[in-house]
Amino acid sequence: MRKLILSIAVTAAAIASIAPAQARDSKMMMSLEKAMAANDAQSRLGGDVKFYFGKQATPKMLEQLGTDKTSQKTNSFGKSPETACNWAFLSAMLRLQERARELGANAVVNIVSNYKNVEMSSETEFECHDGAMMTGVALKADFVKVKP
Repeated sequence: MRKLILSIAVTAAAIASIAPAQARDSKMMMSLEKAMAANDAQSRLGGDVKFYFGKQATPKMLEQLGTDKTSQKTNSFGKSPETACNWAFLSAMLRLQERARELGANAVVNIVSNYKNVEMSSETEFECHDGAMMTGVALKADFVKVKP
């Protein structure tokens, strides 16, 4: 009898391990203003590269230097969705800033959310996907030189 129970338990465990996992992936629209105010984002991003979201008006563009995208994630365990989203957002912004500097750009324009390559443009919000273990923000943008 003991062998039968053990055999059933092993079989059940094997079946459970191959069944598809149901992971949480909550789409959230988050405030750009609040994200830029969190985690010392303003000072960490500095002022040498300017950022323009969606269709925000920009200074006169002098040169287009490229387009790129980034997808940044953070551990969401023990963090509120807002906290995790703001951390992932700052990571994505720092990556855009790093790429702008590599290209010699002084502005990042047309910044849009780009989760799973689906663009969402806004001047006031970004898209964040919060899960039980990870939270992610994906952005796409153009790198340009603008008139100072």
